[in-house]
Amino acid sequence: MDVLLKIGIVLVVGLVGGKIARIFKLPNVSGYLVAGLFLGPSFFKYISAQDIDSLAVISEVALAIIAFSIGSEFVLKDMLKLGKSIVIITLLEVVGAIAVVFSLMYFVFGQPFAFSIVIASMSAATAPAATLLVMRQYRADGPLTRTILPVVALDDVFGIMAFGIALSLARLSVGGSESTLLQMLVQPVVEIVGSLALGLVLGFILAWVGKKAEDRDEMQGISLAAIAAATGLSTWLGLSPLLTNIVMGTVVVNVMRHSTRVFASVNDFASPVYVLFFTLAGASLDLRILMSVGLMGLAYIAARAAGKGLGAYIGARHVRAPETVQKYLGLALLPQGGISIGLSVLVRQFLPQYAVPITTIIMFSVLVYEVSGPIFAKIAISKAGEIGGMDAGREDVQAELA
Repeated sequence: MDVLLKIGIVLVVGLVGGKIARIFKLPNVSGYLVAGLFLGPSFFKYISAQDIDSLAVISEVALAIIAFSIGSEFVLKDMLKLGKSIVIITLLEVVGAIAVVFSLMYFVFGQPFAFSIVIASMSAATAPAATLLVMRQYRADGPLTRTILPVVALDDVFGIMAFGIALSLARLSVGGSESTLLQMLVQPVVEIVGSLALGLVLGFILAWVGKKAEDRDEMQGISLAAIAAATGLSTWLGLSPLLTNIVMGTVVVNVMRHSTRVFASVNDFASPVYVLFFTLAGASLDLRILMSVGLMGLAYIAARAAGKGLGAYIGARHVRAPETVQKYLGLALLPQGGISIGLSVLVRQFLPQYAVPITTIIMFSVLVYEVSGPIFAKIAISKAGEIGGMDAGREDVQAELA
C-alpha cells in the first residue's frame, strides 16, 4: 500500500484515539498510543515492522522538535535560582532508579553483575515527549511543572553517562572488552561534550539568522532547517541528537530577544508530527511480549517506579522544594521510550549474550510506561493544582495591568 495513504490512515486513527481519550478524561498521548496499538502486530497488523522502519524519519523529526522545545524551559535567570536544586534532584532520582533496579536483579533474582548493572542503568532515562505534551495539553504551570521539564532533560544526560559507565563495567566483568576502562569511560563524556558544543554553535547561528526573518513562514523554515541540521550533524558525528537540540533551544531562548517567535513557529508545524509519532510508537508495541517477560519484567517496572519516586522525593526534600514537588515529581518521571530502545541497540552490539532478555524487558517496560506514563503525569499536575496554570498566570497579569 502507498506510504502516503498509510500515513494518512495513521494520522486519522491517532486523532480519533485522542478524541476518545479526552472523553474518558485521559491525556491525548495515551489515546494516540492505544490507537496505534490496534494498528500494530497485536491486533489488526496494518502497520508492520517494515512500515515502522520506513517511517523512522517521523520519529526522528518528532524527537528533535520535542528536544528543541524542552530547551526553551532552560531560561538562564530561572535556572540560576533552581540550578543546583535541579541537579541534585535529578542526580538522586537517577541514582535511586539504578540502585533499586540493580539490587533487585542482582540480589533478589540472582542475575549476573553485567546483566544487572546494564539494565539498571537503562532505567534512569525518562522519555520527555509524553510528559511535555501532557503539560501543554493541560496548560500546566507552577513549581512542579517548572521542575519536571528541566529534570527530564537533565536525567537523559545523566542516563547516557550512567549507561556508558555500566556498559564498560559489564564488558570488563565478562572479559569481552579490548579497550581499557579509561577509554570506555571517556566515550560517553566525549559524546556529551561534543553534543553540548555543537548545540551551542548551532544555537547562536539560529539566534542570529532568526533575527533577520521577515515573517512567520520564514522563521518556521529557518527553525526547522536548524533542527534538521542539528539532528543530522549529531548522527553523522556519533553525538546525541536529543542533547544537541536541547542545547540549541536553550541558547535561543536565552540570547534571542523575541525567542517565542521561533518556538511558536515550530509548534505550529509539530502537532500532526506528534500525532504520527505517538500513534506509530503504539503500533510498534507487541502485546505478545507480555507472555515472555515473566515475573522479572513486572518486578523491573515496579522497581524503576519505586527508585525514581524515592530518589525524586529525597532530592526534592533535601533542597527544600515545595511540598507539591516532593510529593508528585516521581509520578511525572515514569514514561520510558526512545532513549532506552536506542540503548538496547548498543547492548545487542557490545553485550550480545544478554541482549535478548534485556531488550525484552525494556520493550515490555516501554509498552507499560508509554501508555500509563502520561496518565500518571496528568495525575501529578492535577494533584499539584497546576492544570490551567498558564491561563491563571495570564489572568493575573491582565488584572495587574487593569
